[in-house]
Amino acid sequence: MSQYSSKWLKVSEPSPHVLHIELARAPVNAFCTEFWVAYGKLFDALTEDGYDVRAAVVSSVFPKIFTAGLDLKDASAIGENGSETTLDSARASLQTRNRLLAFQKAIGAPERAPFPVIAAVHGYVIGLGVDLIGICDIRYAAANSSFAIKEVDIGLAPDIGSLAFLPKITGNHSLVRELTYTARYFSAAEAEKLGLVSKVVQGGRDEVVKEALELAKFIATKSPVAVSGSKHLITHSRDHSVAQNLEYTGAWNAAALMTNDIRDQLVATAKKEKAKFPALSVQTKLPKL
Repeated sequence: MSQYSSKWLKVSEPSPHVLHIELARAPVNAFCTEFWVAYGKLFDALTEDGYDVRAAVVSSVFPKIFTAGLDLKDASAIGENGSETTLDSARASLQTRNRLLAFQKAIGAPERAPFPVIAAVHGYVIGLGVDLIGICDIRYAAANSSFAIKEVDIGLAPDIGSLAFLPKITGNHSLVRELTYTARYFSAAEAEKLGLVSKVVQGGRDEVVKEALELAKFIATKSPVAVSGSKHLITHSRDHSVAQNLEYTGAWNAAALMTNDIRDQLVATAKKEKAKFPALSVQTKLPKL
């Protein structure tokens, strides 16, 4: 997996079709521009290359912290680069907007991936960390995790994903607003109560990563056509009405039902064996448009 690892991202394949993506920018995984660009490119490259990934886990190499969020020492990370000082307000605003949209797209890359992405968080999950995990499919937290939607404390509203995702993926708007307005820290137990995480694992980094990898390994045994299609349809359901989603699902499955995975699963079940499914896509580099 060395071809996908980079300066601050460690990528390994601990079991077939399961990737472990580790954030590794010392000392606290603060996201500078180079870091978030590389993060987005990783997921997009895996998809474009057709690498046979069926589930991925994102964690940190540092036991006491998942991420400290945005690197405030990197002025370009928050849209304050030198060229803007020569522009009028309208042009400077447009340039900043374009940068924010690029940032959102990079952190949102796991949602575009055809495979489930599981966040295994531990230690501090601050600011951008909440944006990052909110976009993942599944979120597990070690009991020692401590979260904060921290942007208000630096004078801005969260703008990379938290305010878009949290009201839709959690069940308590009152608590979402409280945590956003106050920027206070909240525990793994409160994150589970909010619905931000689906499981709290006793222990720290090693324990939560182990649980997440076991889940990923199990998901990877399922039909990639079924899992990828389910991910796509769940996301569509989040953003559309029930009627729209049912109509869309009908069109989607009209094609997906043609898969040989159904036959392979039925044959394997009859033989009391585990089905073996081919890759979702051919491993070939697509031309860039």
